[in-house]
Amino acid sequence: MAVTVKKTKAPAKPKPTATKKNTMHEVAKIAAPSREAIEQLARTYWAERGWQDGYAEQDWLRAEQSLMQQALMQQAS
Repeated sequence: MAVTVKKTKAPAKPKPTATKKNTMHEVAKIAAPSREAIEQLARTYWAERGWQDGYAEQDWLRAEQSLMQQALMQQAS
């Protein structure tokens, strides 16, 4: 009596996620602003507020975000 073996199908291959990879690579290509550039812009924001203390972190983050947006705009054009 012959034994028959039923072959199973190979598992489905996952769909490629090229769009996610491209997006990640594009973000990685953007040069981060230098510490000096962020510091200079943060000091400008501090001066605009009248040298008021207590907002150094907000000024730093605002300057960093602004410079990153400028870098994105320059890369897009």
